[in-house]
Amino acid sequence: IGSLVRIGAWTDPAGETLRLTFPDGAIVEGSIHTSEPIVTSMYGRRAAGHIVEGAFAEALSTFAGRPIRLVRTDEPGGTREQHPATLVTDGSLDRLGQHLGVGAVDGRRFRMLIELEDGAAHEEDGWVGQRVGIGDAEMRISAPVPRCAITTQDPDTGERDLDTLRTIISYRGLRDDKDIDFGVWGEVDRPGEVRLADEVRLLG
Repeated sequence: IGSLVRIGAWTDPAGETLRLTFPDGAIVEGSIHTSEPIVTSMYGRRAAGHIVEGAFAEALSTFAGRPIRLVRTDEPGGTREQHPATLVTDGSLDRLGQHLGVGAVDGRRFRMLIELEDGAAHEEDGWVGQRVGIGDAEMRISAPVPRCAITTQDPDTGERDLDTLRTIISYRGLRDDKDIDFGVWGEVDRPGEVRLADEVRLLG
């Protein structure tokens, strides 16, 4: 449901309070209370969690025009037992923009945790198997990130506006005849704070 990107969401670090801000300025906020457990299949992965009670689901359902249940996953990351970080360079975004014929591509549509400036196009692909340091953190670059159709949607409206997937295939091809790669996964070897303007260090 692409239009859900128009809703702003905030939670405190402990994950005890949720605030949803809707495009018309309406705010639904309160403590998070969960009820019965639920297991959901997402892209072949199993997501275990508990249904969130309160007015959140009702507000989301009204906005989307269809029933929605809000679920709090039992583990951080929901369906992911690995790959807590993602990384892409601005050079990769620029190269995609060139092939799309649109100039700059908004990196938000790829939902990457870390975006790097002054990188060559798809430079990060060459870091797979290596360790990198960013700020106080160190991570191991483990694999390319396979992309899905959400990258075709405008990150502000949720409307489909760019054919990102076909375009990536046109100049990058498919990995293993199925995956459309853009950006890379990172596994955290040493947790630490990452700040705006921190440099990336290749550690080998």
